Amino acid sequence: MAGWIIALISGVLMSVQGVFNTEVTKTTGMWVSNGWVQFSAFLTCVAVWLFTGRDSIAALTKVQPRFMLVGGVIGAGITWTVIASMKQLGPARAVLLIVVSQILAAYLIELLGLFGVEQAQFEWRKAIGMALAIAGVMIFQWK
Repeated sequence: MAGWIIALISGVLMSVQGVFNTEVTKTTGMWVSNGWVQFSAFLTCVAVWLFTGRDSIAALTKVQPRFMLVGGVIGAGITWTVIASMKQLGPARAVLLIVVSQILAAYLIELLGLFGVEQAQFEWRKAIGMALAIAGVMIFQWK
């Protein structure tokens, strides 16, 4: 149950953050806004790290495969794409498309066993669920 609650909170936070970032971009520009998001996230992480377990920063040198360390670069891309899509589509449409693409990408990662994830077997019910999600996007976009 805790996982469900955390996931729901994550979805709300991502939507609110996307709206905030889009508004900041109107005044500052895309890369100043994106840089502020990443920098303020870094400062938050440092502050929390100082008051919690203080895991070893040197452990980063042991991460294998090395390409797993590009999460921050991906994060900058995520921030840019969320801001750009919300600006062009509005929050509801953008988040709907983002969530459906996340589900599709995550399911493909599981099916193919990419990036060290345990490979899952194909299940028709999940494929049907994805098709329903895509149909939902089309209904939502319908004018």
